[in-house]
Amino acid sequence: MTTAPSGGPDYGLPPEYEHLYSGKVRDLYRTPDDRLLFVASDRISAYDWVLPTTIPDKGRILTSLSKWWFTQLEGVVPNHVSSGRIPKAVAGRAMVCERLEMIPVECVVRGYLAGSGLTEYLATGSICGNGLPPGLKDGSELPKHLFTPATKAALGEHDVNVTYDEVIVAIGQEEAQELKRMSLAVYEIAREIARERGLILADTKFEFGVARSGKHTNRIVLADEVLTPDSSRYWDMSTWQPGGQQPSFDKQFVRDWLTSPESGWDRAANVPPPPLPDEVVERTRAKYVEAYERLTGEVFS
Repeated sequence: MTTAPSGGPDYGLPPEYEHLYSGKVRDLYRTPDDRLLFVASDRISAYDWVLPTTIPDKGRILTSLSKWWFTQLEGVVPNHVSSGRIPKAVAGRAMVCERLEMIPVECVVRGYLAGSGLTEYLATGSICGNGLPPGLKDGSELPKHLFTPATKAALGEHDVNVTYDEVIVAIGQEEAQELKRMSLAVYEIAREIARERGLILADTKFEFGVARSGKHTNRIVLADEVLTPDSSRYWDMSTWQPGGQQPSFDKQFVRDWLTSPESGWDRAANVPPPPLPDEVVERTRAKYVEAYERLTGEVFS
């Protein structure tokens, strides 16, 4: 599978910023004072591939929206964002963050049936060991919010849904309970904020780490991005209708085009996807901007 640049993209950062890692979208650097600089690129991924085409301003939107959400969640959970100088080369698309010992669990919370949760429900009648009533449809609201964790996969591989009991075995009961509590608390608050803005937060995923120094020493801290269109599934409340795939505020235009005859791409052939046409790029950017503006009430510029 295609991976992000191993040596780090050329943002023009000062040489004292050491490149540590590149994921599908984000690039991570060590700052001169031994903190972390999270840089959100304009890369976009689909079907486990990083595409050859970028989406203009995507990194700025993701960073601005994450920072907005971290502010909304102050007092609910601690987060890894720190004060610090951001180099001009990545202004607007970067955050300075505290170093954490990351917990190897994707903390997924679902309020509606979609995606891999729908696939598992149709096959087993449950999601991650959580039994569900029969007759639910694609897009149905779940009887209660579910914590449905997954193991974190390597770049280019699928995360694997696991049960809560498996998380307890992997990291211990106390830490697992805290992850579940914090994930559900954040989802429930974010769900209400989104609802006030006419949006359904169908599901989302969080990452957490343990701070080994600083003001949150030995506490579990919310990390990475939070509640963006890349990590969350947002639907328009006015058009929600269970029984089929719901239009979402994310890269759905990209997925739809890649799997259409127009792209000429065979998903099963293990060959890289083709470049995206301009129209798909423009419509995808517009969806990210709309999500930002509807949630924050601010005009993106």
